[in-house]
Order: sequence, then C-alpha cells, then structure tokens
Amino acid sequence: MEERKLRFGIIGLGKMGILHASLLNVFPEVKLVAFCEKSSLMNRIFKKVFSTTDSCVVSDLEKFRGLNLDAVYVTTPISSHSSIIKELFERKIVRNVFVEKTLASNYDQSKELCDLAKNVGAITMVGYMKRFSVVFNKAKELLSQGGLGEPQRFKAYAYSSDFIGLTKESKSSASRGGALSDLGSHVIDLALWMFGALEVQDLLSVVKNEAGSETSVSFTVVNSSGLTGKFDVSQSMPGYRMPEFGLSIECAKGKIEVNDDRMILTASNGIQKKWYRHDLNDCVHFSIGDPEYFRENLHFVNSLLANRQCDVNFDTASVVDYVIDQVRNKE
Repeated sequence: MEERKLRFGIIGLGKMGILHASLLNVFPEVKLVAFCEKSSLMNRIFKKVFSTTDSCVVSDLEKFRGLNLDAVYVTTPISSHSSIIKELFERKIVRNVFVEKTLASNYDQSKELCDLAKNVGAITMVGYMKRFSVVFNKAKELLSQGGLGEPQRFKAYAYSSDFIGLTKESKSSASRGGALSDLGSHVIDLALWMFGALEVQDLLSVVKNEAGSETSVSFTVVNSSGLTGKFDVSQSMPGYRMPEFGLSIECAKGKIEVNDDRMILTASNGIQKKWYRHDLNDCVHFSIGDPEYFRENLHFVNSLLANRQCDVNFDTASVVDYVIDQVRNKE
C-alpha cells in the first residue's frame, strides 16, 4: 500500500509562493493539494498550469477547509500574515504553518500568533533561510567550538540596490515591509542565532521614503554579556544587484568575516583561512534560487514527519520582530 503523503496548501502565488511550490513538488513525501490566490489573473494562470492534476486553485481561504491539509505555506505580503494565520488556527483549517519572513508586522502580533500556535500544538516555521546557508553555518560552528574565544563585537549588513534611482518607490518598499523587515530581518535573525538575545542601544541613522517606509537604517545593539554590534541595512546601496548579507565578528583570538558566498577566518597571528560555498559541499537534490531554500523546505517536511518543532519557529522569529520594534520605537 502506498504510504500517505503530507498534504500541503499554499496561500499567495507571487515569487515566493511559486518558488516553494516548485521545491515542494520534488519531495516524494509531499502532495500539493490546494493553492489560494485572490488575483484573478494568477488564479486563471494556475488553473491552466495545474489543469492536469487534482490540485485546486481557489480565491477564498475558507475553501481550504475539508481538504485534510497537514500544513499551509503563507507567502503573502507581511501586512497580511497575522490575519491569515489567525484565520487558519481559529477556524481550524490547518494546524501546521510555514510563513515567509517576517512572522508579522510587529512584535505584539507575533506574540499573539505564538500563543495561538501553542494552543493548537502547531509545528511552525518562518522563512529565515540564511540559517540553512553552508557558509553561515560554518561561521556558527567555529564560534561554538570556542577556539576563537568569546565574541567581543560584530558588524552586520544587508544591502541591495533595489530602489536606487526610483522616483515612485513608496508602494514597492512599503509592501515589502521596509528595509528592516525586507532585508534587515535576515541578519537580525543570524545575529540572534549566533549571539543570543540583543537589545537595541542607539539608532544611528534612518532614511525614509515619502510613504514613511525606511529604505536604509543603521543601529547598535548589546547583549547581556557586553557584546556590542552594529547593523547597517539599505535597499539603495550601489553595486548590489542581488541582495547580500554579511557579518564581521571580532573575537578574543581572531576574526570571522562571512557573507553569502564565503567565510574568512583571520587568527590573532595574522594567518588566514578561507572557505567558499563550493568548499562546504553546497549541494542539494534540486535547486531554484539559493540551495538554502531547498534545505529549509526539507527541514519543515522532516519536522512534520518526525512530529517535532522546527528550529526556526514562531518563537524564534518573534524575537526578530521584537528587535525591529525596538529600532522603530527610537525613530
């Protein structure tokens, strides 16, 4: 008898919804059952694309009810995350949820979603895929081994040139949550993962567009051990056709510099060692976008199969929203 597959639904058929659908489609343990999209154009396109399958494309979330779904992906704009996830839980449409970052628009919404998830016993995940990067994992491994001594200070950056030269950038930037939620959330999550809880000290600079959405921001943080850090985030940085994320970490016995593609370790005696993605077996069975997207989906699927909580869950993601709120409260 054929083993039962996990039944998945996806809400939102923009770039991230299509990416996750494409990746999930290659997992033998998964069956894509339903898609929800309010855009009539995307709805018609997907009905044609999936006309030869038994997947359904609907415009109303209520039609997910009764499909016996094991999990739902929420890949809609950040401003809609809270209301959609609340509806999924409160109407008992599904128990387990993957949502693209950030978890919600603010920390209060995130905490409410955490409480709802606990009440229903949900397995949850938030799309901070940089935790599944081989180079950032190598950096965390070296820090955990302790050979470099305690981290003393760090700098983190998240850059893109998405809004350089645009005169009508308001809607685009705001719909993506602004620079902090769109880009900064990834390096905030990486820093929390590596160093633990952080408190915002000072807002150094912020640039906003005419809609009040930040396009660049710089701020400092500190943790309970006295580690200090600085974040620099910009959606208008020249020379970054693709988004780039990076950390520079100064320790008692050396320094780590890591970004999406490579890691450099400089010992206190000046000796350097470099690792690039290809040095760290950055291979997956199927790739669209970066390999970390495959790995994060694999982690979610395996967590469901093992009935265990994901490493990057609503609780960990809510702390990112806490830091973002601290920054915005200082503006």
